[in-house]
Amino acid sequence: MIKTLFTVAMAAGLGLSASAALAQTATSPTLDAIKAKGYVQCGVTGGVPGFSAPDENNVWAGLEVDYCRAVAAAIFNDAEAVRYTPLTAQERFTALSAGEIDILSRTTTWTMSRDTQLGIKVVGTMFYDGQGFLVRKEDGIASALDLSGAAICIESGTTTELNAADYFAANSLEFNTVVFVDQDEVVKAYEDGRCDVYTTDSSALAAERSKFADPSAHVILPDIISKEPLGPVVRQGDDGFFNVARWTYFALLEAEELGVSSANVDEMLASDNPAIKRLLGVEGDFGTPLGLTKDWAYQIIKLVGNYSESYEKHVGPSTAIGLARGLNALWRDGGIQYSPPIR
Repeated sequence: MIKTLFTVAMAAGLGLSASAALAQTATSPTLDAIKAKGYVQCGVTGGVPGFSAPDENNVWAGLEVDYCRAVAAAIFNDAEAVRYTPLTAQERFTALSAGEIDILSRTTTWTMSRDTQLGIKVVGTMFYDGQGFLVRKEDGIASALDLSGAAICIESGTTTELNAADYFAANSLEFNTVVFVDQDEVVKAYEDGRCDVYTTDSSALAAERSKFADPSAHVILPDIISKEPLGPVVRQGDDGFFNVARWTYFALLEAEELGVSSANVDEMLASDNPAIKRLLGVEGDFGTPLGLTKDWAYQIIKLVGNYSESYEKHVGPSTAIGLARGLNALWRDGGIQYSPPIR
């Protein structure tokens, strides 16, 4: 603190602003390694529509994929400078810790034990979710409280297992788990009738249901039994790269709040709004402290879009998944998505 104040005071004596004195290039071994190899290695799901899934040409898309693309845009001015590593729930943290991936962007829930025991840091909550239950409409089940004795398909190595155990124990309900390592196996088991219920994050239930031959034959129960803040994850110990990852997420939200989109970002370069000027790098230098160029956020918005654009394109009401914004709306619109100011 004393050193910082001294630096600012010296800068003032030399006629420099405090912000200029403090705008030092970040030190980040991870960022340096990414720049050296020329791409971001991003860990994703094996394929959850709307979040991270490949098409028939192995082109990945989804809300979580767009986040990876945004990081690449910020670093390289190229949203396609990403390579994707599909990971199961059991593999994901080991792959991150071992350096096999740079970022994990794979429907990962932020919990205390993960935050404090696994050597990882959650960037932020890209999607506020909760665990739900998918059942067949013909079974006539109206509530999770009607599931006593049911066979329930669950993916191992997830918070889903723990949440289900807590819920059924708290409500004195009996249940039988049918556990699988991979989510695709869970979905197939449910479709094949090996279990009565499929439980996971509600967004994933909606995503998987959209792929069924007859989605209308399956119902997501209204019960939400947990809090599932889903977000990207990086390794602990590299604050410089954590800041890049975190402010990439915040830039997506800030752009939506300020009305800056991929369609109008070039026009917005001439805006008189100081907040927009700072976001787009027209005024101030908020890239150097991250180890990036001044226009890092402009590149994100130009090449990927803002948070709303990604949400509506991949999981919004007009998609087959059909998720309302809900808690994922901006704070001013009744949700809880919120970016600190860029200033």
